[in-house]
Amino acid sequence: MNYFRTLSAIVFLGLASSGFAQRPEVSIQQPRPIPFVGSLARPFHIERRVVSPANLSNSPRLESLVRAGNLYLSAQDVVALALENNIDIAIQRYGPLLAREVLRRAEGGGFLRTVGVPVNPGPVSVSLAGVSVNTIGLPESGSGVSSGGGIVTQIGTPPPNLDPYFFAFSNFSHTTTPLSNTVVSLIPFLLNDSRTYQVGYGQQFLTGTNAQLTFYSYRSAVNSPANVLNPYTNGYLDLYVTQNVLQGWGVGVNNRNIRVAKNNMKVTDLQLKRQVITTVSSILNLYWDLVSFDEDMRIKEKALEAAQKLYEDNKHQVELGTLPGIEVTRAAAQVSSSKEDLLISQTNVAQQETVLKNALSRNGVASAWLDDVHIITLDQIVVPEKEELKPTAELIDSALASRPEVEQTRINLESSRINLAGTRNGLLPTLQAFVEFTNNGLTGDVNALHGISGGPEPYFVGGYGNLVSQIFRRNYPNYAAGFSLNIPFRNRAAQADYVTDQLTLRQSELQLQRSVSQVRVDVKNAVIGLQQARARYETAVATRVLAQQTLDAEQTRFKFAESTIPQVVQAQRDLAVDQSAEVQAMANYTHAKIAFDEAVGQTLETNHISIEEARLGRVARRSSIPDVVPNNPNKEK
Repeated sequence: MNYFRTLSAIVFLGLASSGFAQRPEVSIQQPRPIPFVGSLARPFHIERRVVSPANLSNSPRLESLVRAGNLYLSAQDVVALALENNIDIAIQRYGPLLAREVLRRAEGGGFLRTVGVPVNPGPVSVSLAGVSVNTIGLPESGSGVSSGGGIVTQIGTPPPNLDPYFFAFSNFSHTTTPLSNTVVSLIPFLLNDSRTYQVGYGQQFLTGTNAQLTFYSYRSAVNSPANVLNPYTNGYLDLYVTQNVLQGWGVGVNNRNIRVAKNNMKVTDLQLKRQVITTVSSILNLYWDLVSFDEDMRIKEKALEAAQKLYEDNKHQVELGTLPGIEVTRAAAQVSSSKEDLLISQTNVAQQETVLKNALSRNGVASAWLDDVHIITLDQIVVPEKEELKPTAELIDSALASRPEVEQTRINLESSRINLAGTRNGLLPTLQAFVEFTNNGLTGDVNALHGISGGPEPYFVGGYGNLVSQIFRRNYPNYAAGFSLNIPFRNRAAQADYVTDQLTLRQSELQLQRSVSQVRVDVKNAVIGLQQARARYETAVATRVLAQQTLDAEQTRFKFAESTIPQVVQAQRDLAVDQSAEVQAMANYTHAKIAFDEAVGQTLETNHISIEEARLGRVARRSSIPDVVPNNPNKEK
């Protein structure tokens, strides 16, 4: 197993250097061209594009950080693993591609579809005792604006179908019709062999214009002597153009779905960014909490060692007769209490490892080898001597410019205004003007059965080329123009939609103002929380130093019979409590710093995260186990 993991680490480094890290996780592939007719079929886009399968395996980076049953993690490794393996980010990674396909649909005249998923809040530590947590972020407001809130619902004037179309029709028939009146056809029954052809091309435009060009041809051969041409062919070339004059007029109305879809692409990009920020912040909290749990466990181990030593010393002195037997009981009680504290701390560490491993992998603890490894943290919590904070006003301005939630709200507000144009246009009557130009033609052979005096017009005698020539010479043109008007009474549906969209728009404007106000509150609270966390840490350090001095003094006094065992035990307990409080204060500081970065909108910059790498699901930075790693023999299942 170790051989394979070492080999995987080598392969990972090789792949990273050869460009593997820049290959996207989600891709849409064009199929191979259809043999022989691929070039002809390409303009019609009948090929079915293929989406790559969902990646359910972890990146090689995870196994490359395992050695001898331990998973060695630094804070930067945790960030890289989260970008590559976290399920929440992987789910959100599909959002931009889905939005791009919705834009493709809108560019063809289709309705918008709702494809976004909300941001997952991320994992939480198993224990936050003594740690204050400030929630940062605005409420989930959706990942874009649809054309009506449903999958294919359209409110307001429907957009035109912008994909051109081609149609063709043919019909071959042989009919036999008995006739009750022989005056016209001069025969008792009529035989007709006919062939009908029709082809056309049509397209709608963003201006509200619809044009259709149709070519029609009909050939007929009958057994009647009454026709001067037999067989004969007639046909026409027809151009029919309509224009919406009131409802459906204008590019601004008909391309609103395209503009909203483009805005939704920006929103889904921001949604991915929000998920990355939320997940990275949560996982960093998990990591630093694990660091604090490890430190707390070491404190509990030292406390148990001290209690065990005191128990052994008291037991020895009781055997010598210098101490009463009750002191052994008191020392044993302290040992039992210390063991309980250590057990709780070990449980927190084991459970925290499980949560963190699940957040850093695709298949979580379902993988047997991952479930067996222990996490060794390589970084320690370092509280800087002082905070270099900008003025609060500058921090607020930076947050308003950087927070993706605010930008999402602004974009969705703009999309609501765009959609409002469609519902406003839906109040107008339907007035449609049309023009039609038709060129007709007729050709055929002289009917050999025709016995009536007078033959056909020589101009009509000929083949199919004669018909086409007549059509393009416009020898027999038709012209038509007109309009159609439809005025609905009351028009309650359109009235309600327009007012509803206005009310929704006003709500969105207030929501944007609320978001801006909440960002200001988040920044101010984050600054206060960071300052308080520093003050709490400094106080905890001072308290722990005093507790250590008190214990040293009590032990010295005890040597000279000036103190009692209960006093020494109490000093030991106080020191252990103050040491745990110092660790909790350090954890509280990390939470406050992560919340501050999130509130100000600098999480990505602080952790050197490229949003492009998050989109690809591959981080170019290499991860490796340092030559000298800390030993952690006390981590056991």
